[in-house]
Amino acid sequence: MNNSGPITADMTIAEVLQRYPEAEKTLDKYKLHCVGCEVASLETVAVGAATHGVEDLQELLKDLNAAINS
Repeated sequence: MNNSGPITADMTIAEVLQRYPEAEKTLDKYKLHCVGCEVASLETVAVGAATHGVEDLQELLKDLNAAINS
């Protein structure tokens, strides 16, 4: 279990991947292929989700947090 706190919509994707590498599979599931992307350091989870057509941000956050807490 990760004690660094939950992943939130206002975190950058790069921050999420740096703090929680295990979140990569969940991001890929939502077609957020952000590893190595230069924009990942500027784009928040919320903006990335909207840009890539993720319809349910709360579901994405739920799945990301489940992945880091399993």
